[in-house]
Amino acid sequence: MASPTSEGSILAHGIGGAKDLPISPELAIVGAVAALTVSFVVLAVAWRTPRFEERTGGIALPALTRIVDSLPYRVVLRAFGMAVFLWAAFAAVFGKDLLTNPFFGMFYVWWWVGLVPLSLLLGPAWKMLSPVRTINLLFAKVSGGEPGTGLFTYPERLGHWPAAFGLYAFVWLELVYPYSTELGPVRLWFAVYVGVMLVGGALFGTVFYERADPFEVYSSLVAKLSVWGRRDGVVLLRSPLGNLDTVTPRPGLVAVVAVLFGSTAFDSFKDSSHWVRFIQTTPVVRDHTWANQVANNTALLVFCAGVGLIFWVGTAATGVEPEMRRRDLPRLFAHSVVPIIVGYIIAHYLSYLVEVGQDTLIRASDPLSDGSNYLGTGNLTVDYWLSYHPTLLANTKVLAVVGGHVLGVISAHDRAIKLLPKQHQITGQLPLLVAMVAFTVGGLYLLFAA
Repeated sequence: MASPTSEGSILAHGIGGAKDLPISPELAIVGAVAALTVSFVVLAVAWRTPRFEERTGGIALPALTRIVDSLPYRVVLRAFGMAVFLWAAFAAVFGKDLLTNPFFGMFYVWWWVGLVPLSLLLGPAWKMLSPVRTINLLFAKVSGGEPGTGLFTYPERLGHWPAAFGLYAFVWLELVYPYSTELGPVRLWFAVYVGVMLVGGALFGTVFYERADPFEVYSSLVAKLSVWGRRDGVVLLRSPLGNLDTVTPRPGLVAVVAVLFGSTAFDSFKDSSHWVRFIQTTPVVRDHTWANQVANNTALLVFCAGVGLIFWVGTAATGVEPEMRRRDLPRLFAHSVVPIIVGYIIAHYLSYLVEVGQDTLIRASDPLSDGSNYLGTGNLTVDYWLSYHPTLLANTKVLAVVGGHVLGVISAHDRAIKLLPKQHQITGQLPLLVAMVAFTVGGLYLLFAA
């Protein structure tokens, strides 16, 4: 996102550049590659049989199940989600077209970035809070229909493809569209999202939200790294990687993870000195708005498609049994990219979420930008503690990236043992390991270059 003026509430998000990372980039990259390689070797020697199985593992929590499935609990969550939605809509419709309008922070920070920690802590948060699900439920109650049943059956071949396109539309608005900090376009995007979700829910029922809502798919994927799972309707306390292994490999899943990962990488790249120099020194791009937009649009598409292609090649190139189609392997391994995505989101948006998230809470008390303090949060101040500890912040970011990749390697290794024949269980993983190393080196390079 573009940086606002000093009065704006939406700061230029990202990692803050090399000055924010007071450690050697070469050391970080070499250490990360070494960590991945050592992890792979250790797994090859000590992890010979699958340890993640959907039908086993985890501690059943029937008492907690009764609480989270109870009507009062669900009503409270839906009421909270609806209240935040209505407050954001109020600011979007009646607020001023200024960056002090809290709608920008609620849209870009609370919704997009905040879903990650919320889903890690609570499970599929957007499914529980989603205002479009609530509106769909209310419509069904009024009409006497069943919210889970639509007019048509959702086509299995569509899978998560609508969610992938929806996620791309969001990151395009945030990272490429030149008017992403003007109220009109952002408000229109939000209105179109709500409209499409309501129509989709009416046509296909709640399965549409599970498969096609970009934010529910995003939230539910991240939630697979939480300790909360379910089996036969009962809430389980289980290992995050065991939970991650239960991701359903639907069509479009690779596209979803490619957009999430690729867009985050592009967000770092577009602030790097190389890209800024290219934009500023290439006459056609510098002097023509259309050329600038073509360059940014092309770069975003290349990053997302490039991540998907590298991952597809790395998984399809593994040794497989004759009856297994290589084209099915990418989505069977796609769950292993989720820890990498979470690691990069933490590295890229940590200080942004903490600091601008606080500022948004302060601004939310004055939705009309007229000096009001409706929520009583207007007198709070932002705590910049993280920014005042750059070494801690730097180490946290690098550890998040490296840790995400190590967890990704573990997840991929366990899946490979299940899928690959014995003679290819180790050598078959090498192409995917190379892809993981490429992601690590590229991600850390961008982390320092931005």
